[in-house]
Parts: sequence; structure tokens; C-alpha cells
Amino acid sequence: MKVFVAENCGFCPGVRNAISLAESVLAREVNVYSLGPIIHNPDVVRRLAETGLKTVTDVDQIPSGTVLIRSHGAAPEQIAGIREKGLKIVDATCVLVKRVQSIAKDLSEAGYKVVVIGDQNHPEVRAVVGCGGNVVVVADKSDLHKLPRNKKLGVVCQTTQSPGHFAQMVGAMAAVQFRELKVINTLCKEAVNRQKSAVELCKKVDIMFVLGGLQSANTRKLAELCRQYNTQTFHLQNWQELDKSILLGKITAGVTAGASTPEWIISEFVENLTAFETGGS
Repeated sequence: MKVFVAENCGFCPGVRNAISLAESVLAREVNVYSLGPIIHNPDVVRRLAETGLKTVTDVDQIPSGTVLIRSHGAAPEQIAGIREKGLKIVDATCVLVKRVQSIAKDLSEAGYKVVVIGDQNHPEVRAVVGCGGNVVVVADKSDLHKLPRNKKLGVVCQTTQSPGHFAQMVGAMAAVQFRELKVINTLCKEAVNRQKSAVELCKKVDIMFVLGGLQSANTRKLAELCRQYNTQTFHLQNWQELDKSILLGKITAGVTAGASTPEWIISEFVENLTAFETGGS
């Protein structure tokens, strides 16, 4: 079996910065907490936990020390709660996520009803909602009934959505009664480039592997897009999860990875897959 790796895959600058900040803080301080997983990759989170990073879900769980704001960001009320407790803050929020937060705030202050295209349960979206006041989140066309009629709508998008979905949603919104529709493209170019590379590759191989955390939105989007063109697409977190029986009869394999998937997981997967081809397992 021949193995091909997507041209664009793995850590993005925002994730790389978050990991670097975490490692730097852990090297010089004790009692370091992350408000939620710093990135959506359990292998990376586990490695950082081994060096002292404690992951919590609520500010009330932090007695003292330093709080690392994860790459997905945090809502203003969470930041305020951290400051009220006198805790030190290290902000690892992705700059593109910060941009969406700022835009949502500006739109709200300008009198627009802020609309976020994305997953309302994703931490990035929850943080943006906290910045934009009374925000409406729409995941797909079935949510369009949530939009107020005859209002000024200011639309942004979760950074890891696909351009195609963004375009479809904006087109559908244009059919809703509104007074003004202002759309700002907040998609992450890194995520878009990974999507393009993954789709191009999956069309050329017998089987496609998308590596990354099962809770990672950008990784799930990669798998979703690849399945549209190659039904033999599998989303795995690492090599240990592979059921090798699915390789039988396959000649070519493609590998891509989400923006929160480290290089060592990709390399291990590709090396083991190549070894399997030559008789190893």
C-alpha cells in the first residue's frame, strides 16, 4: 500500500502558540490550570498533564495559581471571574478567535443582532456569544427560524466551518426578511487550506484517514468533507485505534490531520502504516 500525506495538515500557528505558552508557563510555575482542554487533542492534553497542567471546567475549581486561557478563548464573564479571584492569567486564545470576539462585540454595539454560524456547544462559539450580547447561533438551515425578522443582522462564522457551508447559510439568510445584512468572513485560512488539501487527496486514494481528537471541530469537519468524496474515510485519534482489517484490499491510503494534531501522531501513523504494507503490523 502506498501512503500519501496531505500537503496541509497538523498543528496550525494558533495551536502551536498555545502549546508553546503552556510549556513555557509550566517550566517556571506551579499550580497551572487550563479552563477546559487547551486544545481538542487528548494525547497532547495528557502529555501536558504529566508536566503539571491541571484541566478544570469552572473557575470555582481553581484555588490559586495561574489560569491558561485555551486556544478557543473564554467569555468575558469567565475572565472577570478569574480576575476577581486574584488569579494570574496567561492568554493562549488564537488571534483569529480573538478577532471573531472583537467583531461580535463591535456589531452588537453598532445595533446589529449578532448571528454566529456554528456549533452552539463549541467553546469557541460560547466565548463569542459571551462577547456579543444577545447572540443567535445557527448550525444549519433548520435553525433559521431563530432569526428575528426585519432587523439588522450582523453575521460571523465559527472559524473552522467550511467555505461551502458558510456560503450556503449566508444565501439562506438572504431569503429571510431583514432590514440589513452585514456579513464578515471570519473563517480560518489555515482550516480552509487543510480542507482543500484533504479533499484533493481523498479523491485519489482507496482509503482516507483523518487524524485528530474526536471533539476537535476542525478535524470532524475534515472527516465530514472527505466522506462526501470517499466513503472509505475514517476519523481516528491515533494508530492504536486503527482496525487493520479495513486495510485489506486497499492499495493507496491518504492521511491528513486536524489543526490540533501533533506531528508525532501523524509520523507514527504513517510509519506504522508503511510498515504494515511491508509485512509488519
